[in-house]
Amino acid sequence: MAIRSQLPLVDCSPVCPPDDPSPDLRPVEGRDAERDLVLFAKALAHPARLQILKFLIRKQSCQCGRIVDEIGLAQATVSQHLKVLKTAGLIRGEVDGPRVCYCVDARGLRRLKAICSSL
Repeated sequence: MAIRSQLPLVDCSPVCPPDDPSPDLRPVEGRDAERDLVLFAKALAHPARLQILKFLIRKQSCQCGRIVDEIGLAQATVSQHLKVLKTAGLIRGEVDGPRVCYCVDARGLRRLKAICSSL
């Protein structure tokens, strides 16, 4: 029986293209910013989701099975946490055959940082 972390790496570059360094010109105050902050806060309110986000930041991109190995939770639980992070715009994910590749959405992370720094 193969351990997931020993599986060959999958090229996740279609999911995680190089970051677009252009500035995010959306306002950091007002209703839209408040709505975004609430969405981000809800997504990061669970320790497992915070752990997943930190892991993806370190690894830059990763298969779901590797995240499961790292976090130590059931596949279904990790998938649900990934869905919340993706809905919040903090990560991206795409099915690649039998695997799903995930990476941090740099634009979403910059948005979170900008809104928090304006508080």
